[in-house]
Amino acid sequence: MNVVKTDQFDSVQMIRLGYGPIGPPVMSVFMYVVDGLVIDTGQHHMQKYVIEQLKDKKLNRIILTHHHEDHSGNAAAIQKTYHIDVCGHSLTAKKLRDGFNILPYQHYIWGNASPVEVSALDSPITTDRFTFIPIHTPGHSKDHTVYFEENNGWLFSGDLYLAERIKYFRADEQLLDQINSLRKVLELNFAVLFCAHNPCFKNGKTKLKNKLQFLEDLYGQVRLFLQEGLAEKAIIRKLDDRRGRLAKWLTLGNVSFANMIKSAIDSANRSDGISRHRMQ
Repeated sequence: MNVVKTDQFDSVQMIRLGYGPIGPPVMSVFMYVVDGLVIDTGQHHMQKYVIEQLKDKKLNRIILTHHHEDHSGNAAAIQKTYHIDVCGHSLTAKKLRDGFNILPYQHYIWGNASPVEVSALDSPITTDRFTFIPIHTPGHSKDHTVYFEENNGWLFSGDLYLAERIKYFRADEQLLDQINSLRKVLELNFAVLFCAHNPCFKNGKTKLKNKLQFLEDLYGQVRLFLQEGLAEKAIIRKLDDRRGRLAKWLTLGNVSFANMIKSAIDSANRSDGISRHRMQ
């Protein structure tokens, strides 16, 4: 059962895309259109709906928060259909030029991400009415970028926010990088959070503060267990409360709560190693 719903917040059109081949969508994706700017492009499986939603709009540019297939899946089709540029971080440009591996579960849920030429952003994006400042926020992916519209207090956050207490990490996510990215973003003056997998939140800063607190607490617990001499498996057993077990099974371990713990352990070991080196 496919789902396409549109809503409006101020000048921002929010397009919800849900792909469900044998039932309700596993996870919806939001793309945004504001003053001719398309922010993320949704999953490839929903391409015909995306093209239809955009057909009567005057479009100027696409900007991507990162390369993942549920964000870049229709960038090539929109570029080809409407003859507009695609922009993003330089690492996003490299990924979408060279291609990247998409696992079977990702292909099933989202579809492919066709190669597309992406112009690397190194300055704010200005439309007729708004200015969007790109801010590099690695952690969820190395190229992850959010877009800040200062005058209206808007933050287009991509996958920086999924939930306040997240249940799992992809295998390549970095916990300490996410913590640092959240700290950086929380220094900005914004209120409204436009997420990739949730409707917009008017109390967006509170949402990100709560996520940061959760990750900092988790990281702190892991460091304490390491100081007590616990091994990785023992720490995972202590902290894993069965969150994300289904996701782990469906993705063959690519998405799991254990990945969060492993990333925290790796970050703590690297951080302590750097500290010991500086003390010598």
